[in-house]
Amino acid sequence: MLRPDANALPEDWRQGSFAARAMTPEGPIAIALLQGAAFDMTPAFGTVSAWFNAPDPVAAIRARGVPLAFDLPATLANSAHGACDPAKPYLLAPIDLQAVKACGVTYVRSMLERVIEERCRGDATQAEQVRAEVRGIIGDDLSAVKPGSAEAMALKAALVAKGWWSQYLEVGIGPDAEIFSKCPPMASVGPGAKIGVHPNSQWSNPEPEAVLAVNARGEILGAMLGNDVNLRDVEGRSALLLGRAKDNNASCALGPVLRLFDAGFSLDDVRQAEIALSITGEDGFALAETGAVGAISRDPEDVVAQLIGPHHHYPDGAVLFLGTPFSPSKDRGAPGMGFTHKPGDVVRIASPRLGALANEVDRTDACPPWEFGIGALFASLARRGLPRT
Repeated sequence: MLRPDANALPEDWRQGSFAARAMTPEGPIAIALLQGAAFDMTPAFGTVSAWFNAPDPVAAIRARGVPLAFDLPATLANSAHGACDPAKPYLLAPIDLQAVKACGVTYVRSMLERVIEERCRGDATQAEQVRAEVRGIIGDDLSAVKPGSAEAMALKAALVAKGWWSQYLEVGIGPDAEIFSKCPPMASVGPGAKIGVHPNSQWSNPEPEAVLAVNARGEILGAMLGNDVNLRDVEGRSALLLGRAKDNNASCALGPVLRLFDAGFSLDDVRQAEIALSITGEDGFALAETGAVGAISRDPEDVVAQLIGPHHHYPDGAVLFLGTPFSPSKDRGAPGMGFTHKPGDVVRIASPRLGALANEVDRTDACPPWEFGIGALFASLARRGLPRT
């Protein structure tokens, strides 16, 4: 069972610039945190999206934010499902109207796992055998291969000759990144919320990732943690089932807060970050792994350039999952079966300067239904006389 955690904030949250959203009895509010002081950005902008489209979102905090008496640690502690007091604020995902996009197979390790899913046709019982076969043919050290380079194309030709080319290797080492829609705007859940796994899936896992926030002009504004919950057997059956594997009730978690770039935190800090994953189950299962964001095969600026530009526009901005540095494969049950989620699993994704995002797994139909969408947000803002653009 997930317990309230008031200590999951970034280790230096009182020295940085952050964005958060909280549900209050009156409705959701957009919150800025600057050097530990809280400001309500809702009166000036209405939404986080509009705030991020301002010329300088960090400068706008002092220029247009309303000082707010807000206890962030207490609000985070009040955000755990089952322990939440709705009469007090609790944290939501830090974004609202932004498109939620994700990159796939941007890390060698996760790319190989996708190849394994494909070769297994979604059958987890074959995973270990296929994993050994794949590594025997192509190895597991492709980190020096730059996607789209002459070396990558030579590797592709060799794999095609052996009959081992894969759609996942195409986007892993080819010129075009895989970028897909993870969920609709407003569908992401925040820290402490339940995350959903469809009961039809027998092979599922979390995908711990760094997530970038991008405004309508394509400027990268900051980063947060995300869990791109995935149904491996569904995607393994066919890549055309990606939407079913990725977009389910409560299958996208973001938070606990979004760290804005400023003099003390930049995209280079994201590149150098380590992400730690822990999973604890009610059956006594425990797993802990760590991955480096910098092991990514495509630079974050490169994938953002493929996300947004002359051919792709996001007037409300977007957030982009960069891909997972690892997919847990520790056996849970019979040898060779690998990892899969069970209801009651507590998933914790952490990085010192981004905080810790913790959620409890349940069936998608047992998680709270998504009911507060764009229409509800605009109705709430109108009722309170707040701007909607």
